Amino acid sequence: MNIIPAIDLLEGKAVRLREGDRDQRTIFSDEPWKLVHEFAEAGAARVHIVDLDGAFSGARAHRDIVSRIAKESPVPVQVGGGIRDRAALDAVFETGAQLAVLGTAAVKSPEFAEAACREFPDRIIIAVDARDGVVAVEGWVEASTLTAIELGKRAADWGAAALLYTDVARDGTHAGPNVEATASLAAAVAGRTDVIASGGVSSLDDLRALAAVDLPYAIVGRALYDKHFTLQEAIAVAAG
Repeated sequence: MNIIPAIDLLEGKAVRLREGDRDQRTIFSDEPWKLVHEFAEAGAARVHIVDLDGAFSGARAHRDIVSRIAKESPVPVQVGGGIRDRAALDAVFETGAQLAVLGTAAVKSPEFAEAACREFPDRIIIAVDARDGVVAVEGWVEASTLTAIELGKRAADWGAAALLYTDVARDGTHAGPNVEATASLAAAVAGRTDVIASGGVSSLDDLRALAAVDLPYAIVGRALYDKHFTLQEAIAVAAG
């Protein structure tokens, strides 16, 4: 299993939210572009970037910062948050990002999301953000009518490069990942696309639990910033 460290951007700073609530934020860096160098030096093969302002508003808000991160990064970056149409997707790729993450668009603009997956078969990740098994959209503040499994299967049909599964209720809480739900989603799309685990990782044992169900990737955020373990330790555990 590969570890992907996360950089969440809000109002120009690297932050972590609790359960996706922008009012429950902790600021970790005023210069988020420096973090990507630290992660790469520690052994990360990829970095996950989220434009939280874009996720909440529907309009991307950190083009310059994302562009700087992507251009300075020694490793590939995947970017999500506020990518709701083709213009926004093109703008993300123009920053130098190798992969784009579509969340709300996959639910509210499925034709766009499907077209993007088919045109860029190795570059589009579909975010499956769920609370109690139901997909949440618009920065996780609105519930959809789709279950995580339904959206995952739909995205697999589109040819998505991967699914990014997050249990919203656990994100940023140190409560531990929802291993069972993540494994269930992976089983539902087995052989068709990969699943990236995200949300709630707080210990090396959490990573061992995710690795035990044969997931190829796990995103780690707050646990790194709160120094529960180092990125080097996480990578070593995930590698078995």
